[in-house]
Amino acid sequence: MSSWTETTLDGICDFANGKALSPSCYTDDGIYAVWGSNGRIARTDQALKNEPVAVIGRVGAYCGCVHLAKEPSWVTDNAIIASAKPKNDLWFIYYLLLSLDLRRTAIGSAQPLMTQGGLKVIPVKVPCDAQEQKAIAHVLATLDDKIELNRRMNETLEAMARAIFKSWFVDFDPVKAKAEGKTPKGCSPEMTNLFPDSFTDSDLGPIPTGWRIGKIDDVSETNARTLGKDDHLDVIEYVEISQVNRGDIAGTTVYRRGKEPSRARRRLRHGDTVLSTVRPERKAYFLCLDPSEQLIASTGFAVVSPHPNTWAFVHSALTMPTVFDYLGHIADGGAYPAVRPEIISSYEIVIPSDELIASYHQQCAPLYETAALNRRESRTLASIRDALLPKLLGGEIRIKGKERFTQ
Repeated sequence: MSSWTETTLDGICDFANGKALSPSCYTDDGIYAVWGSNGRIARTDQALKNEPVAVIGRVGAYCGCVHLAKEPSWVTDNAIIASAKPKNDLWFIYYLLLSLDLRRTAIGSAQPLMTQGGLKVIPVKVPCDAQEQKAIAHVLATLDDKIELNRRMNETLEAMARAIFKSWFVDFDPVKAKAEGKTPKGCSPEMTNLFPDSFTDSDLGPIPTGWRIGKIDDVSETNARTLGKDDHLDVIEYVEISQVNRGDIAGTTVYRRGKEPSRARRRLRHGDTVLSTVRPERKAYFLCLDPSEQLIASTGFAVVSPHPNTWAFVHSALTMPTVFDYLGHIADGGAYPAVRPEIISSYEIVIPSDELIASYHQQCAPLYETAALNRRESRTLASIRDALLPKLLGGEIRIKGKERFTQ
């Protein structure tokens, strides 16, 4: 550790408070990201900082959270800005801040507050050599970059599946094309033959001839499996609503059987779509593929189990933006508005032929399966990063040939 030095955050960082920005300055296609205590919150055409900075949540529930603004940005007054002092690396400082449990330095309990003074005096041990700082940051950032790449790939894959669903089963594009005597775009002759060429009136307006208005429970069943006393499991891997967001499970909690929360009751199987019934507009959902027997979800979820070879169709149908808008609109219950599972199972959809559902599943299930593999890889990479982080930042693991990481 002779090439490391003991100092404080004030010795390697410059701190400044963010600055308030009126919401009227937010724009959907703004040039710069707006950062608050909980990460990126909007975009704007104004920049407060023209260089990369670390962003630290200053007040409230996200006090002490750390983010990295890699490009010019605006940081609001709900956050503190950390910049690297000369001969120090910002990316290293970002990972160092992540490791420090900054929230413990906040003042107040009901409304915790982070101050520059409290941050400046935190003791740290850092490499004297900027190249070693860069090398450490490079190793950790490479893992994070792959995790981010997987996230973007998954957005694309799932957007493709939903775009096909919307085209076929919401906008009825292939049927419209056939009704006009045209060949549907992107459809093989065999697939084209599965679509009708005319429309019939229904309670929801014109729908393709031969299709019908139905409900989600016409192609699935909801909350069909419940954890019981006769289920012989030594441990429970519990999924709570707070750990789920837009298809991702951030983490699970393992309990010995009999010690799990009373809400750990929803058993899962391959192909289930799992949606939160509490604050459904948050889009806390995930697709369950190849789960372990120990994976159990909270009763705050509705578990929709599709009929065979339909799970891609059911998942796409239940994760369209209009579904979450509808559920959020009818949810009730004060601070934690919720919907009953029956509301989800009775949601009306247009149901095509079994052959067309199977064709959609054949085409789009691989997209969802690839996204699931990416998520598994990202969880493994995150575990590696989290294991390496304290060892690298504590000097327990040293990087040989650090120069090659900084050229």
